[in-house]
Amino acid sequence: MHNKIAEIFKQLNSVLLGKEEQTKLALVCLLADGHLLIEDLPGMGKTTLASALAKTLGLDYQRVQFTSDMLPADILGVSIFDSSKQQFKFHKGPIFCQVLLADEINRASPKTQSALLEAMEERQISLDSETHLLPTPFFVIATQNPLDQAGTFPLPESQLDRFMMRIELGFPNMEAELQMLKGPIFASNKRRIEAIINIEELLMMQAAVDRIQANESVLNYLLRLIHESRYSGISANPLSPRCSKILLQAAKAMAFIEQRDYLIPEDIQAVFVAVTDHRLAGQDGYKQGNKALSQTLLDSVDPLG
Repeated sequence: MHNKIAEIFKQLNSVLLGKEEQTKLALVCLLADGHLLIEDLPGMGKTTLASALAKTLGLDYQRVQFTSDMLPADILGVSIFDSSKQQFKFHKGPIFCQVLLADEINRASPKTQSALLEAMEERQISLDSETHLLPTPFFVIATQNPLDQAGTFPLPESQLDRFMMRIELGFPNMEAELQMLKGPIFASNKRRIEAIINIEELLMMQAAVDRIQANESVLNYLLRLIHESRYSGISANPLSPRCSKILLQAAKAMAFIEQRDYLIPEDIQAVFVAVTDHRLAGQDGYKQGNKALSQTLLDSVDPLG
């Protein structure tokens, strides 16, 4: 199973050059059954990473370009009256897939953004008094541009909280960018993306993540971090009990990738900023892409107690 993990990383890193840490966090997020938000400037490889992940994991995916005039029905689907049968028939939207790539999600209006809330939390949608189940597994990988750019709408805190992780790609180093400029090689890598695992293997990996053991001392460390956010006054947006569970699940996925069946404090530290940054900072810090709060909180709590 871990040989497949190595193959996945090799393929992803051949497409997105010089971003090994970001690809690891992205895979951790999906193995932990979470949703991923990728934020950065246009042209940094956000969509490339998202589509490469979906193809590499052998999942059916749909890419939706979010725009300011998009309506919820453009994502969820719509009921159309069938005159021959004298009844309404539901036509599924692009959300009925295993991976939904919501490209530039913050260019859509808040009304359209909110259409994803139930789907991301409950893995179902409700329309016209009917409930429609989404495929299993179901992931949302959303990309967004910085909020100071024209034509963007900030994601509300309730929407941000649906994402297990938020990551940034950043500028590539000089060596990676030089390889990108060698056009045919880079383009051919993108075309050669193949499925490394299938759905059954992915579900087995997620089940293995659930079985990762966490002793009491590690759980106490996690809880001290959470409680420090609530009672130290470090943030006006303290971490919720739901964040505790999400942080634990993400740390377990990191331990699985590192080929361990037990949790250590370093697993929590490796995912902490990506899991808590967008929750702690709120809209003010989020607009600035500020990770100082998460890192300060992490530095303030001793793993040894």
